[in-house]
Amino acid sequence: MDFMGPTKQIKFNLAVDVGCGNGKGTILLAPFFNQVVGTDISPAQLELARASGPCQNVSYRQSPAEELPFESGQVDLVTAMTAAHWFDYPRFLKEADRLLKPNGCLALLSNTMDMELEYGKATSNLNNICKEFYAALLPFKNPCLGSSSSRIYLEMFESCPYLEKKWNSCEKIYRTVTVNSFIGLVETFTSYQKLKRQDAAEAKRLSDDIRSKLLGAMQVSSPDTELTMVVKYFYMMARKP
Repeated sequence: MDFMGPTKQIKFNLAVDVGCGNGKGTILLAPFFNQVVGTDISPAQLELARASGPCQNVSYRQSPAEELPFESGQVDLVTAMTAAHWFDYPRFLKEADRLLKPNGCLALLSNTMDMELEYGKATSNLNNICKEFYAALLPFKNPCLGSSSSRIYLEMFESCPYLEKKWNSCEKIYRTVTVNSFIGLVETFTSYQKLKRQDAAEAKRLSDDIRSKLLGAMQVSSPDTELTMVVKYFYMMARKP
């Protein structure tokens, strides 16, 4: 189900990135397709995507995931990156099937919200602090996501009628980040944003407290100190007959 063979890169015609947000994932597809189109319901997100820098074969359109503005049977890849859990997925799966060519691929991926941190002997303490951060945000989590958004993706995988399909429950990606950038990432979570809307002072207090505890565990003073963040991705891929 790979788009690239072992020795030769093959360029396909059209990829559609649904729920593309600011387009950071969309542009990663550009080298492999003649045309890439990112779609999103948010004009503000699409404005950010267009402002991030021109790419000759990438464009963006405003559209809901369940009603995409493409002709039937014209798309090589339909993908959604950390977005499909917000879709009406029975309707989205039907729409993706309409768009895909025979042998076209549906690829959906996301990550869990419990990133881990590594920093030498402080690793265990850091992850206890991370768990404290996540636990404080749990009451503000969107109830439609349930205990884990991975459950929604697994339901989509099981609902997909294609015979050729693959599920991966955990693919760990290691990134070098600073303490501040880790805090900033968690602050983008919808649960943190909900807390911030309800009590901005408490949200700031929580961030500052976690930052202080992380620096203390690392025995450093600068929040720009680098460490390793482990992000756990899960994904499904399926090929249309």
